[in-house]
Amino acid sequence: MDREISKEVRIKARNKKLMQYGSIGAGCVILLVLLFSWTRSSVKESELVFSEVTKGTIEVSVSASGKVVPAFEEIINTPINSRIVEVYGKGGDSVDVGTPLLKLDLQSTETEYKKLQDEDQMKRYQLEQLEINNQTYLSDLEMRVKVSAMKLNRMKVEFRNEQYLDSLGSGTTERVRQVELNYQTGKLELEQLRQQLDNERQVKAADLKVKQLEYEIFRKEMAEMKRTLEDAQIRSPRKAILTYINDQVGAQVTEGTRLAVVSDLSHFKVEADIADTYADQVMAGGRAIVKIGNEKLEGQISSVTPLSKNGVISFIVQLSNDHHRRLRSGLKVDVYVMNAVKEGVLRIENASYYVGKGEYELFVRDGKEELVKRKVELGDSNFEYVEVVSGLQPGDRVVVSDMKEYKNKHKINLKH
Repeated sequence: MDREISKEVRIKARNKKLMQYGSIGAGCVILLVLLFSWTRSSVKESELVFSEVTKGTIEVSVSASGKVVPAFEEIINTPINSRIVEVYGKGGDSVDVGTPLLKLDLQSTETEYKKLQDEDQMKRYQLEQLEINNQTYLSDLEMRVKVSAMKLNRMKVEFRNEQYLDSLGSGTTERVRQVELNYQTGKLELEQLRQQLDNERQVKAADLKVKQLEYEIFRKEMAEMKRTLEDAQIRSPRKAILTYINDQVGAQVTEGTRLAVVSDLSHFKVEADIADTYADQVMAGGRAIVKIGNEKLEGQISSVTPLSKNGVISFIVQLSNDHHRRLRSGLKVDVYVMNAVKEGVLRIENASYYVGKGEYELFVRDGKEELVKRKVELGDSNFEYVEVVSGLQPGDRVVVSDMKEYKNKHKINLKH
């Protein structure tokens, strides 16, 4: 037979169930808190870099990579096929104008030059001889012209005399005709001689000019040989630092082989490369900024390579302060080519987050203890600022340090 459960037992059973349900509820609350805490990570404020949105001017630029090189660098090549006999310097030496750097074997070249000197003397004598022969020949022709002119004058007198005698009846018509014929023949012979003299003068003058031109060509070849011989005396062309020298004594070197390099290491310039898609924005005379760490050096584009190579064009930046203490040959630098100015635009500081125009998801400080992800459209930039097109307002504080670790988060708590 069933007994009725006492009221006290029923109360105890109910309380037990309530405690069980309460424990489950508390566990769920704790789990939710933990889950919420996990989805909302936290980060120390001191580990972040913030940039406040401001309104101002952006001088738009495109970035390029560059390398610092000496403002002056001259490569000295061997002008002849030869052999290194002696070396007088080593890399790093300071050299003055005319300082001997190394010695080549020049015996065969010097012998060839001496032969040219002898040939030069012979050609001078031949030219003088030609001038004398031409003058003698033309003088002989001139004398023949004078003699012919004198004979013609005598024939003319004879002709007149015969005409006079014939008018008196003392001469004969046959004699007059003969003398007249001689006179006319003499005139033609004189004219022929004069024409021959003029022609010979022109021919001899042309021959002389040809020989003189040949001699001038020879003299230029000889001067080139002399210059080559002088260049083979390997000396420093100016005061500089010897940055390279071929010190292999006895080594055979062919014409055009690099023997030494002298550089001015007190003044520098920047050789830069940029994608050819920006070719229309890189022009000689344009302004450029060279960044070395936190240092900014002003410069001007002095020349641009007209041809693209592997999708890249090269240009040279002449620095206003080309002897800055941070400049070192071979140093890699960032180059910014300035090409436009935008005034009165919203802007934030440039940092590694920016990779070009487009939409970004950036964390913005919302209140004092929280960062909220926000979609932002960014525009042009320079090495200092990025243009804000939309998504931010003046006074907003934006995280510009690396936040890749939190790319899947929408809100982040700030810890002090």
